[in-house]
Amino acid sequence: MIASWSRPRGRTCALASLLAVLAAAPSVAQTPPPSHEDAATAIDQSRTRFVIGLDKSVQFQVFSLSNPNRVVVEMPDVKLSLPTLAGDKPVGLVKSLRGGLSSADKMRVVIDVTEPVIVASSKIEKTADGKGHRLALEIVTVASLDKSKSGRKMPQPVGLGASGLQPPLPMPALSPKKKAERAYKPTIVIDPGHGGHDSGATKNGAVEKDVVLAFAKTLRDKLSKTGQYKVIMTRDNDTFVELDERRAFGERNNAALFIAVHADYAQSRARGATIFSLRDGVADDLKRSAKGELAKRVMTNPLISQAKASEGDVEAVKNILEDLAKQEVDANKDRSKLFAEAVIEKMSDATDMRSSPDQQAAFRVLKTAQFPSVLIELAYVTNKQDAENLKSEDWRAEVSQSIVTAVDNYFSNKLAHLPM
Repeated sequence: MIASWSRPRGRTCALASLLAVLAAAPSVAQTPPPSHEDAATAIDQSRTRFVIGLDKSVQFQVFSLSNPNRVVVEMPDVKLSLPTLAGDKPVGLVKSLRGGLSSADKMRVVIDVTEPVIVASSKIEKTADGKGHRLALEIVTVASLDKSKSGRKMPQPVGLGASGLQPPLPMPALSPKKKAERAYKPTIVIDPGHGGHDSGATKNGAVEKDVVLAFAKTLRDKLSKTGQYKVIMTRDNDTFVELDERRAFGERNNAALFIAVHADYAQSRARGATIFSLRDGVADDLKRSAKGELAKRVMTNPLISQAKASEGDVEAVKNILEDLAKQEVDANKDRSKLFAEAVIEKMSDATDMRSSPDQQAAFRVLKTAQFPSVLIELAYVTNKQDAENLKSEDWRAEVSQSIVTAVDNYFSNKLAHLPM
């Protein structure tokens, strides 16, 4: 299966939040789809024929969402073959794709697209040799619908697909460098706390906004050096970023992991690192909110009318969307816990930890259903030894390396690869 990480949901634009439900949706295309399936051939960037190879004919459901724009296909557990995307450029409307088990007996394929779309047609076909099956989707931009309605001749769509389950054709040998360039890299967002006019905790010559920025840069460089991740920061200089904007930054950039970095302050002699994840009660509220918000923004009256006109099952779509929202919150809660445990295990080998380092809180930067996130309090500026550690390049290098190891361990876990 293709490894995948959850993608954020965000606020939607008007159209294209939903449509193309089940295989009954009518085709918008004005010309027949291409007979070949394995090459992106052509010619109209507003339409793409996407083909999934199957080992048998199955019932399926397909719908589109926006912000981020994507098409979601659900079907029973079945052997499938997905197209291969080479490089970072989109093929037709398709930017990336991932597929795998979303539960014990359910398969999910997520197709990230370049702009709002609907699925104009979706049907199970037999392969050319009659021995296999494939699910053929025709993905169409919302903007192109007006052109098709005007009676203009539509060009042949781009074709992208797998023509069934069969042994792969021999591929030319690739250098390790080329393989690394083509590999999907999950995005990690590092969020150094405070900045600008907000200095954070200050004591014993350690200024929180400065020491956490220095640490974040060291961590960024070490993660980037592995070649396995795309690493970005909410700030890389002495500027102030609002808390909600930090979280929104992660959502806009499709974060697969969000790491907030802070330093602590106490009136006591406390010292050591603490790892925070989102409090259970807040996560439950977030789950309810995500379900309600999703249904409200997707199941609008115009889109319900469109779904009914396409002979779509509105209730089925609503149930799927609510299930997606619930699963996304649950999965990211579990992923946050998994990553927090990995950080505690590895970081404890490099520095002192609080007696109970695994904590929960309702920090605003962690209040998202869209990606796993933790907040790391590296040490206490109020403790002299901790303050010296925070100002030490050697300490930053050792502790950041322990977090890199925790990140590697996290992404090697099966839970991090379940598609959402």
